[in-house]
Amino acid sequence: MIYVGIDVAKDKHDCFITNSDGEVLFKSFTIPNNLDGSNEIYQKISSVTEDLNNVKVGLEATGHYNYNLLGFLINKGLPTFVINPLHTNRTEKV
Repeated sequence: MIYVGIDVAKDKHDCFITNSDGEVLFKSFTIPNNLDGSNEIYQKISSVTEDLNNVKVGLEATGHYNYNLLGFLINKGLPTFVINPLHTNRTEKV
């Protein structure tokens, strides 16, 4: 399984891609909040797996700032989930 985490903001998104073994596939990188950025993250995801059903994308619920990227990823067939930041913040970091 491939996991993509996206921290959403107004002008940019911070992203990270790992697998279920904990192997970092792409260290933290930043994409612009536009079509070029959406294409960039899709290309990176596509480069690590051919089976898009083997991917889970989680992005932060930040009002309307995630809408364009969310729609883009769903239209590309990626299982994408919007996560309330209060839930992820409750996860204690070790």
